[in-house]
Amino acid sequence: MIKIAPSILSADFARLADAVQEAEAAGADWIHVDCMDGHFVPNLTIGAPVVKALKKETRLPLDVHLMIEKPEQLVPAFVDAGADYLTVHVEAARHLHRTIEQIRELGAKPGVSLNPATPLSAIEEILPYVDLVLVMSVNPGFGGQRYIPTSTQKIAMLRKQLEARHLWPIEIEVDGGITAKTLPEVVAAGASVVVAGAAVFNKDGSVSDNIRALRDAGSHAEVRRGN
Repeated sequence: MIKIAPSILSADFARLADAVQEAEAAGADWIHVDCMDGHFVPNLTIGAPVVKALKKETRLPLDVHLMIEKPEQLVPAFVDAGADYLTVHVEAARHLHRTIEQIRELGAKPGVSLNPATPLSAIEEILPYVDLVLVMSVNPGFGGQRYIPTSTQKIAMLRKQLEARHLWPIEIEVDGGITAKTLPEVVAAGASVVVAGAAVFNKDGSVSDNIRALRDAGSHAEVRRGN
């Protein structure tokens, strides 16, 4: 079954604990936390202290996505704060293997992410060492963007590569522009985790209704895919 990871980037920052608890009650599988430094991406969001505070508010795994330069410098702080999955960008980590091993040795599950214009070949060597690959289907840094259509082919190619190399089931996570309309093609291509921010936290429907709509869309796609 597809895992749904609501992104708190689209939640009300004045009531993050309530938002996380609401998502958990609504059936979310993970909580996605976007940490941006204002350098690797234009925006600036939250750091390890907020992750530590959120860890006390939910039993769900915290899926922490570091969109920061020199991530190895802050890996210990985020793992100590309670990150269950900790993902770094191939474009930002100069010594990627060392950083991935650092994450695992400290007790979190390591992930690697790549931007829309970064080819899959950039992560071929690191795949045996990670638990998760995060495919960015928008340019990182801002919520509420539209899904980039060519991401679907990248997801499908990654799924085939993992299966051919007997590395499945490494999680294939997709982040950016996920809605009930775009989610089916992402799932059909081979994704196992979807990040949804604006599609979950919005004024058009409750968190519960929005997650249910995503779950239904994912279930239909999985049936068509044969999962």
